[in-house]
Amino acid sequence: KGFEEGDKVCKLSKSIYGLKQASKAWNDRFNEFVARIGFQRCKEDSCLYVRQSKSGPVYLLLYVDDVLIICKDL
Repeated sequence: KGFEEGDKVCKLSKSIYGLKQASKAWNDRFNEFVARIGFQRCKEDSCLYVRQSKSGPVYLLLYVDDVLIICKDL
């Protein structure tokens, strides 16, 4: 497996699915997105995000690539 010609290099602009770095890249991008829409990451649990809304707190829980949202009303 790998390259037959060792003198060629490719620069990737994003992670390839299945690489070790892909999950971290996805998580970094997710963190940036939820921060932009007003969520703050919990210091005690890095998978929990909280945002205050008019009807109370909105909790967003991330587990691998599953998201659970808990709130009174969106």
